[in-house]
Amino acid sequence: MSKPLMAKATAVWLVDNTTLSFKQIGDFCGLHELEVQGIADGDVAAGVKGYDPVASHQLDADEIRKGEASPTYRLRLKHNPAAEGEEKRRGPRYTPLSKRQDRPNAILWLVKFHPELQDAQIAKLVGTTKPTIASIRERTHWNIQNMQPIDPVALGLCRQSELDAAVQKAAKKAGATGEVMSDDERRKLVSTETSLAMSDEPRLPSSIAGLEGFSLTRDEDKTPEPDLDADSFFNLPDAGEDEEDEGR
Repeated sequence: MSKPLMAKATAVWLVDNTTLSFKQIGDFCGLHELEVQGIADGDVAAGVKGYDPVASHQLDADEIRKGEASPTYRLRLKHNPAAEGEEKRRGPRYTPLSKRQDRPNAILWLVKFHPELQDAQIAKLVGTTKPTIASIRERTHWNIQNMQPIDPVALGLCRQSELDAAVQKAAKKAGATGEVMSDDERRKLVSTETSLAMSDEPRLPSSIAGLEGFSLTRDEDKTPEPDLDADSFFNLPDAGEDEEDEGR
């Protein structure tokens, strides 16, 4: 934790009850020095009640005395178990009401073009639930016939950097395990060691597999061709017969 609970209220208390410099209070509370000065002048945090950091076990009184004695001294925040988790709360991503109707289309896009993503990653990207993702994967969603795959980045449901990071993480995990998908599915990344260890794919179609050693040009397999002349192809009458026909 980098700053105390109720930072602005804590700064109000320190301004009113100590002789610490504006910079010291700002560094401790995570505020700008000019903002602390505005609190002292009454222009900022008007009506905010001061919050005692000593009584809330976030700051020792000795730290205040050291800070008052030396303007360059930085106050050290005391560990407070009650303040854990205040900086970053875990939970589903908030989606504005105007964009919630577009979430199924974004899920369909992710399932179609990035099948390597896990349901937990998709849920984190667009702020949805695993049952919804499963229904779209299995095409049992109630509105599946009217859904169109749309990029979640274009819809504003997530940033491109977040999508790229999720895809790279999924690809890295697939490459580490050496998983390879079937030909009709999207192929996952395979590590170099796995790729080198794989056997070469057959170059011949399956219909003539096993005929590699059979040669069609062997002399002993050839049947002798008969001697053919032009007369065998055309039944031409003899010259004498033609003369008799002319005489008639």
